[in-house]
Amino acid sequence: MRRPLILLVTVIFGIALVIATAYSQEDMQVLDNSEFDNPQRPPAVFDHDTHNENAGIDDCSRCHHLFDKNGQKLEDESSEDQMCSDCHGPADEGRKPGLMKAYHLNCKGCHQEKQKGPILCAQCHVREQAQ
Repeated sequence: MRRPLILLVTVIFGIALVIATAYSQEDMQVLDNSEFDNPQRPPAVFDHDTHNENAGIDDCSRCHHLFDKNGQKLEDESSEDQMCSDCHGPADEGRKPGLMKAYHLNCKGCHQEKQKGPILCAQCHVREQAQ
């Protein structure tokens, strides 16, 4: 009787843990690259909380931005409840960059502007080390 109860509690805990971490951006370890049909590199390694703490970023709209129809950034508006691919398609659309270009302009562009953080491909797109 005790063994099935322990198993049930373990399964429920496991499911709750998976659900909680699946929707927790703070626990993100790599950027989602599922929108790319044939990625040439592994997804960029990215620890959301550590990055923002080290970079001193408190304003979510710094990265999670929204623009109006005229291309003007909406101040104090955030897209943190959306995926980047909800707005950015695979290719450029007028003044709106495609998804890969958007990632690079936003992330790499900020690193270059601040002269801090990785800017070379392999610094973000880290291949797994052979064990």
